[in-house]
Formats: sequence, structure tokens, C-alpha cells
Amino acid sequence: MSNRDDMPRIAQEKQAWEEGPLKKVLDRFPERKGEFVTGSGLEVKRLYTPLDLEGLSYLDDLGFPGQHPFTRGVQPTMYRGRLWTMRQYAGFASAEESNRRYKYLLEQGQTGLSVAFDLPTQIGCDSDHPMAAGEVGKVGVAIDSLQDMEALFDGIPLDKVSTSMTINAPAAVLLAMYVVVAEKQGVDRRQLSGTIQNDILKEYAARGTYIFPPKPSMRLITDTFAYCSENIPHWNMISISGYHIREAGATAVQEVAFTLANGIAYVEAALDAGLEIDQFAPRLSFFFNSHLDFLEEIAKFRAARRLWARIVRERFGAKNPRSAMLRFHTQTAGCTLTAQQPNNNVVRVALQALAAVLGGTQSLHTNSRDEALSLPTEESVQIALRTQQIIAYESGVCETVDPLAGSYYLEALTNRIEEKARAYIEKIDAMGGAVEAIERGYIQAEIQESAYRYQKEIEEKKRIVVGVNAFQAEEEPSLDLLRVDPEVGRIQEEKLERLRKERDQARVDDALEKLERTARSDDNLMPAIIEAVRTYATLGEVCDVLRKVFGEYKALVNI
Repeated sequence: MSNRDDMPRIAQEKQAWEEGPLKKVLDRFPERKGEFVTGSGLEVKRLYTPLDLEGLSYLDDLGFPGQHPFTRGVQPTMYRGRLWTMRQYAGFASAEESNRRYKYLLEQGQTGLSVAFDLPTQIGCDSDHPMAAGEVGKVGVAIDSLQDMEALFDGIPLDKVSTSMTINAPAAVLLAMYVVVAEKQGVDRRQLSGTIQNDILKEYAARGTYIFPPKPSMRLITDTFAYCSENIPHWNMISISGYHIREAGATAVQEVAFTLANGIAYVEAALDAGLEIDQFAPRLSFFFNSHLDFLEEIAKFRAARRLWARIVRERFGAKNPRSAMLRFHTQTAGCTLTAQQPNNNVVRVALQALAAVLGGTQSLHTNSRDEALSLPTEESVQIALRTQQIIAYESGVCETVDPLAGSYYLEALTNRIEEKARAYIEKIDAMGGAVEAIERGYIQAEIQESAYRYQKEIEEKKRIVVGVNAFQAEEEPSLDLLRVDPEVGRIQEEKLERLRKERDQARVDDALEKLERTARSDDNLMPAIIEAVRTYATLGEVCDVLRKVFGEYKALVNI
């Protein structure tokens, strides 16, 4: 940064440089052909100087770490005090198999758990449902009942680890199971820490694992807000997710804009349900992608923090500083992994992880090199975790807070991303908010357009992907891949059959009837869901009761 009195001289000297040394070099050695733009299409100038930061106020726009507007981080000491949580996303096949992987990761130095659920679980179907055929345990762990959840966390003390669960439409049901498992371990629910994703709006916009229409889905979310605020004070009741929006093809600017627009919708729904902003906002969390445009990603995280802080304070009148803190988990970009030359993915992931750390993430998952081919092997998972540990303990980037702050380019890019994201949010506001924008298909169409443009650039070689459209090589498969036991579906079906024979069916029926009555009332659903799963009612049975009352969402077509 420079004194304003220096600006005229800097402008004069810059012009002299451009007309002198720069012109001589360009006359002899022209720059590379093509546009110089970020992944979001923002122009990248040849050189950034203090002239690009005129009007930037250090105190108002950057400030100090742990203080509004949190541009430089949410904690005063950041990683000098405590490193980010190393939370490798894992889960496959049966609960027992996933439990073994969790224990392996904890032994390797992982500091938090992150649960991946299979597709039937994500859409509220038991493993013996016709729609589950061929999908049980394939992309995550199959959880049909409390019995599976007990096996998933067997031998893992829930008062000693924090757990993130990537689950959305049936998030309340999986949280209920987790609460009951804690009870059975003798752990007070007020000691539990972790996160449920619980972000249904991005499912309508970008991913597709929804069950119910938007209005009852929002009720489920605000009911979990209220329940967690009173009963699980250290639990993040939602992880507002830009990750899947980015994976679907959105740019960095769109990821920030659409994620925060969804966050605004959740806050408004909670306020409409009678909650106070400072009652629940401190437990909101976010989930972002870390893509390959290294500096744009760092700027994206800083811009998102600043923009959210301003929204929560200015729009919603939050008084508690913690309400305005944008705390987030990051996952490296699965969509950038290539099946060709898979060892190149180790380098991609390292750059993405470093961007997340320099951007101030609170927890991080690093993808494994073989995930474009299969679920990761233990060797690949270990390399991915070691990537985080090398950044944490060997790179030196954790020794000072926000080390890239003050870079003319980075600060200008942070400003530009905030400006562009705010313009998107204002457009969504004019439509009536994120729910209305999704129902109109606006957000989906914007993502689709960006995804098309990105793919076209790869096909036309305007965007180089090493090993895919350039620097190709003939290669034999070099990695041993993880194969999920094809018998897992049959095994889960047998477990369900035994469970239904052995449980107290009268208790199950009573609990499900109570759940239906609650769903037809305005009462909070969480206590009734907890009581139902405690009787070993299955995930599918609980969701079927809610389907009966709420109906099912049908996606828009021909957007």
C-alpha cells in the first residue's frame, strides 16, 4: 500500500516504464497469444500497482484477523494458534468397512472425521428399496438404521472427535441417529461437535439428491437450527455449500454469489421461524471448493469472508461478532482430477490445498490421486493426508497470518470478486431470493453456461489440462484400484431383514405415527425423528412418513 500523495508520481513512473523498457521488450518478444483472464473470466493486467487499490481502506476493507470484516481470517492468531482440522472425506461399502477406514485415518494423524454416504442414503431410501439396486455402498457408506450408525462409530468416542456428515435431504434423520449413538456411548449431546451439510438449496440447483419440495425442506432445516441451538451448542447445523455448485461448472465468482445467496435464504427462513439472528448465526458454516486458479482461489476465500460479514451485519443487524464470521471447510476440486496420468493429481491437489490454507480455511479435505478412477486406496489416502501435513509442518506458510495480504494483485482481485458476487446477489434479490431464482431455473442456467464455456475452452485448447489435451503419453494402468465388494447390497438387505424381525415393531409403529402427527403440525420435528430412530425405525421408513405428508420434489426440465 502507498500514501495517496505518491499516486501521481506512481502513475507518471508507470507510464514512463510502459513507454520505455516495457515497449522495447514487447517489440522484440511479444507476449503469449490469447486472453489473460482468471478462471472466472476476470481480466488479469500485466502489472498491478497501488493505483489498482485506490479507495481501499485498510481498516474498513481488510482490518485485523478475528475482527470485522474478517478479510484476513476469523481468528486473531489463525494457524499460529491451531492448525486447520484435517478432515478426510471417507465412507464406502458397509458401516463396518468404513469404521476400519476411519480408524486408519485417525492413526495416520487425521484430526476430524468426514462421512460420505451412498446415494440411496442421500435420497432417503433403504438398501432394499428398488431404486437402491446397484448403488448400495458404491459412493459412500450405506446407513439404513441406528444399527449401522452404531457400527460406523464403534470404538470412536464422539466426545473426542468432531464429525462432518455430507448429507442434505435426510440430514435431520442422520443427525438424530448420531445423537442417539452418542447417548449409547454415554456422551452428553452438549459435548458433541461437528457439522451436517443440511444444504438443500444447492441440491435443487446443482446436485440433485433432494427428496421434498423446497418449503417443507426449509422447515426441516430451520427445525434443526432451533434444536441444535438449544441442545447441541457446539454443532454446526448447516454447511452452506458452494463446493457442489463449483463442481457442476460454476466460476469462482458464481460459487461465492450463489452460496451466499443460499445463506441469505436460510437466515431469512430461520428469522421467519422466530429465531433471533445471534441465536443461530454463530453456528452457520460454509463449504467451498479449491480449484486450480491459485491466486483467484485465495482471493475468493477472502472476498467471501468480507462479503458475508457485511451482509450479516448490515442486512440482518447481527450484534454478536461471531455471527458475521464466515467459517468454512474446503475440499480440493474433484472435477479437476484426471484419469490420464493420475499421479499428476498429486500436484494439482497440493496447489489447491495450499490455496485453501493461504485463504484461511478452518478444515480441509484433500482428494486422492485415483479418485477419477475409483474410490481411493489406503495408499492414495495417505498421500493426500500427508500433503496437508507437509503444508502444515514444513512449508512455513502457517507462521504468519494471511501472508499474501497487501499484494496489489491479490487485493485488487479480492475487491473484484466481491463486487461481481454482490451484483449477482442483488439480481437474485430482485427475483425474490435464492428459492425463487432456483424455481425459475436462473441459477441452474448460469451454472450450465459456465460449465459449457469451460469444456469448450478445453476442447479448443484455450485451456490446457496436462495429460489430457496436451503433454499426453501412452501409459499402462499403474495404480491398484479399490473395488467395493459387490455383495455389500445383499449383506445390507439381510441386515435389514434381521432388524425388522428382532425390533419391537409396536414401538416403531407408535413412533412413526407420532412423527406423522408432528409433521402435520407446526411442532419441531427433531424430537419425533430422534424417538423414531431410537426404536430402530429405518431411514427409509422415517423419510416415507415425511414423503406422505410433504410430497416429493420434481425437477424442472428444459431449463
